[in-house]
Amino acid sequence: MKTRFINGNTLQLLTNGAAYFMALEQAIDTARNIVPLETYIFADDETGRRIAAALTRAAKRGVTVRVLVDGFGSNKIFDIIRRQLLSDKVQVLIYHPKISPFTMSRNRLRRLHRKLVMIDCHLAFIGGINIIDDMNSPGDLPTRYDYAVRIEGPLLGTLVRENERLWNRIALLNFKLEWRIRPLPIPQAVASGKQRAALVVRDNLRHRFDIEDAYLDAINRAQKEIIIVNAYFFPGKRFRRTLRLAAGRGVRVILLLQGRMEYALLHYASRALYGAFLDAGVEIYNYRKSLMHAKVGVIDGQWSTVGSSNIDPFSLLLAREANVIVDDSQFAEELHASLRQHIEDGALKVDQDSWYGQPLWRRIINWSAYGVARLLLGLAGLRSKSY
Repeated sequence: MKTRFINGNTLQLLTNGAAYFMALEQAIDTARNIVPLETYIFADDETGRRIAAALTRAAKRGVTVRVLVDGFGSNKIFDIIRRQLLSDKVQVLIYHPKISPFTMSRNRLRRLHRKLVMIDCHLAFIGGINIIDDMNSPGDLPTRYDYAVRIEGPLLGTLVRENERLWNRIALLNFKLEWRIRPLPIPQAVASGKQRAALVVRDNLRHRFDIEDAYLDAINRAQKEIIIVNAYFFPGKRFRRTLRLAAGRGVRVILLLQGRMEYALLHYASRALYGAFLDAGVEIYNYRKSLMHAKVGVIDGQWSTVGSSNIDPFSLLLAREANVIVDDSQFAEELHASLRQHIEDGALKVDQDSWYGQPLWRRIINWSAYGVARLLLGLAGLRSKSY
């Protein structure tokens, strides 16, 4: 599916929770009509209580506040805040609340992973940052390095409609018919800036491959440089081949990936792919300064994306995701500068000779994890042509 760009937007890049939560709280406090919020994790910690308090303040002054969280990502850690929000007249729904650790059912593995907030249909935030503290490591280093985007302009119409469709579907499934909403009146598409941007979502109906296809189209057109930053990087065959072909035609391809272990299976399985990338001339950097949660990319200093979608089978084949794609050199330059700084300050380059010189036992761990990951994909019915 071709990416549909909309002109006339103003986009602001926000790095890490310190910038994002301040901007988000301020925006919620200006709301007059409606605040829809979607997130994978809504934690009962200082940040979660801070944002919940802002939502409560909005509800008490007559704003319609709708919160949709994922049943797995927010399992148990959201219970107290959920009850508080409901008591303060905030509408709260859980996406797929039934959780079982003993199933590989594809339906149970389909999660709401996107992060989206709108303020009165004229301002929105989208990105990869959950509602959870990220400044609790020694030395005030963020435990999650991540990005979000503040959006104003005609793109808001697309975001409003996307949020309405999902909210109404989940309200129906939860028998909350009184919470279903009629389509909101979209303000006339008045340009607030000069930036071209598009909302690209992934769902299990009409948009199953839109985010992956957007990446692949941009990679295929790349002429000079590709930088992809991803927390959980386990691409399928089509994605791997496209990156290698880009490197083969002289494009500089840089991958900034998670260096610290968060999920052991994916950590080791993804490293089984390093050799093929290094052989093709792809540069790989492991981010070690803190945990990395970013899911962004910049290509040729013009095309860029910020969003919730990892490049792994769960994001590309199962979860509901949302990325904003920006066709603007100024935005791309700012994101590119931030990525280069984090590569220089917090990452270690994977040297090809050292990689192939690693002990045999480490290679066995990587390939064993890769085999287990492939087996689990098969059990979940996800062994498609792309993986």
